[in-house]
Amino acid sequence: MENFTFFSPTYFVFGKGEENNTGALIKRFGGSRVLIHYGGGSVVRSGLLDRVKSSLEKEDITYVELGGVMPNPRSGLVYEGIKLCRRENVDFILAVGGGSTIDSAKAIAGGVPYDGDFWDHHTGTPIQAALPIGTVLTIASAGSEGSPNCVITKEEGMLKRGTKTDLFRPKFSILNPELTCTLPAYQTACGATDIMAHLLERYFTDTKDVEVTDRLIEGLLLTMVSETPKAIADPNDYQARANIMWAGMLAHNNVCGVGRNQDWGSHKLEHELSGLYDCAHGAGLAVVFPAWMTYNMNYDVQRFARLATNVFGCPMNEEHPEETAKAGIEAFRKFLVSIGMPITFEQLEAKEEDIEYLAHTCCYGNGGSGKVGGVIALDEEAVKAIYRLML
Repeated sequence: MENFTFFSPTYFVFGKGEENNTGALIKRFGGSRVLIHYGGGSVVRSGLLDRVKSSLEKEDITYVELGGVMPNPRSGLVYEGIKLCRRENVDFILAVGGGSTIDSAKAIAGGVPYDGDFWDHHTGTPIQAALPIGTVLTIASAGSEGSPNCVITKEEGMLKRGTKTDLFRPKFSILNPELTCTLPAYQTACGATDIMAHLLERYFTDTKDVEVTDRLIEGLLLTMVSETPKAIADPNDYQARANIMWAGMLAHNNVCGVGRNQDWGSHKLEHELSGLYDCAHGAGLAVVFPAWMTYNMNYDVQRFARLATNVFGCPMNEEHPEETAKAGIEAFRKFLVSIGMPITFEQLEAKEEDIEYLAHTCCYGNGGSGKVGGVIALDEEAVKAIYRLML
């Protein structure tokens, strides 16, 4: 295990009805003039937005609103939010929604005190200051409610790029599993796939003797394999929803990633797909990850075989562990199909003729070095080959 630092200051409030305490939490963390940031109509139709606003009014907290966050959140709304916050002297940002809304709120939070273009933060400029953030989570998926990460799509060129800083870790996050019960099955499955991908990006490591985090990752993956079909079969299964929601946070606040090298090549490949085709991030990952695993299996066949046995229950073939590894990849692919995820380019409406462009922008776009992946470094030809495996 390598040296590490770990900072996770978010105050988590978990359970039924806790969104009604939003105002008190904002006051606790020093907010007095708030931007409420949200997406489309679901938070309005469900009455969630009204409940949140009532809680702020109860605490005499003033607020302004900015809706319209889209999946794969766009730079245009971030710019609008920065201007609104500056004009209204906002001192706290509240994200009501899923990972896209939270990421958009983070980008706004970092942009308000910054003199330059917030996009600089997504091209290597360190983030020195940010407004405080709180969240009311409505989708278990991205883990942004507990993470330092933020991913935004720049509309010019449809470039999807991430950044991170501990300043982006929310001051508090309200996690009420009831708020996820109205999600369509497809969104539930996309969220579950994203959660599993966050775990797998950390699992495929070249760091030795990290048994604690290996076991944490395997346990959370087993939870997702167990609970996701339950939530899809019965959207009102509160316990399944609760387990998925907490797993999503644990998957990406980096408690499972400390002391170990991590990869994130698959996420980079997927960002090009959802940037260009505007597909759901989880759906893109469902197509990318089995292909990435197939291409890279022989890098550490024992690790792939361990995943197959410990998570997917495949019998271990000691003489030919590659057969076990292949069986695990196939079991993962079948699981994704069983929960309604796509597994091919065609199902994403992605195009074979775009592979050259996708691979080039993946490796070189936005100042890229030519290779992606923190454990297994992939050059442009390797990226092309993995995209072709998705056909």
